[in-house]
Amino acid sequence: MSYRVGIINVTGFAGMEAARLLWNHPSARLTSATGRSLAGQLLGEAFPSLSVYGDLRVDEEITGDVDIVMSALPTAASAAACAPFVRSGIPVIDIAADFRLKDPAEFQAWFGQPHPAPDLLAGAVYGLPEINRDRIAGALLVANPGCYPAASILALAPAVACGLVEETVVVDAKSGISGAGRGTGGGYSYADVNEDVSAYKVANHNHQPEIAQELSSLGGGPAVRVTFTPHLVPMTRGIHATCYAPLRRSVTGAEVMGIYRDFYREAPFTSVSGQPPHTKHTLGSNSCLVHPVVDERNGMLVAIGVLDNLGKGAAGQAIENMNLMLGLPQVEGLSLPAVYP
Repeated sequence: MSYRVGIINVTGFAGMEAARLLWNHPSARLTSATGRSLAGQLLGEAFPSLSVYGDLRVDEEITGDVDIVMSALPTAASAAACAPFVRSGIPVIDIAADFRLKDPAEFQAWFGQPHPAPDLLAGAVYGLPEINRDRIAGALLVANPGCYPAASILALAPAVACGLVEETVVVDAKSGISGAGRGTGGGYSYADVNEDVSAYKVANHNHQPEIAQELSSLGGGPAVRVTFTPHLVPMTRGIHATCYAPLRRSVTGAEVMGIYRDFYREAPFTSVSGQPPHTKHTLGSNSCLVHPVVDERNGMLVAIGVLDNLGKGAAGQAIENMNLMLGLPQVEGLSLPAVYP
């Protein structure tokens, strides 16, 4: 059987990447794609890199029957577009942030507007298979993680889950320019970002509550408090998160490595690296590499998470979730090594 996939907003970076990855998927095919600014154009004419799709046109709305929908619209607009499909029983993966926060008051506080579909929040499953695989498999609505949170949560999850660290963590993270999206506007041209590194939304980024919410769900103790600082660096793709957490007890580096390897033993896309990973080690793939280190002098855990913000941080993760929701092998269509150099 070949499942029919619809992508809402194929014209963004995440939508384009999902279309690229779906081309070689053995059990799913892209049959409908929307993008209002390019409606009526052939997908391959609008984006020559996707010319393999031949006569597939970009439409204003999903056309024809589909078995599952991915939405790559901006936050808030995405919930409004997803809701009719969910309510009609069609599985949906939302790549935006609309269904990640469980509390609608938190959504309004961080995004400055009421949630467009608060009745659907309780049924939404956070789409990180390393912590929610079984729930994703039975879900009708999956909230794809943000790219920064995916790297940060995966870097810290084993330590939080076993009570190894205190509830206060610091995340210092870097992202490539594609994380800002295609339609962001000014400030992201070559002249703006080349030879430059900058922090933004310091202590006020909407990924902060997402990281705290998901880590808190693992710990079984006090809520995890997260200080999160993102940085923009002059590269196209990649997330690098360096996370710091005070240790609750004395532990060796070898013990921590064992804890991490046990936690991810059955995770096909998250690996524990013996050396600090580079963003290029995951470029173009659905992989996440984590590297925990014990700072014995200061009683701190330093954990690094690295992934491709359009792969495991967006479209690759969406397809991994799609596989689970449709009862397909988790790795299907995603067993690609990183692109190097």
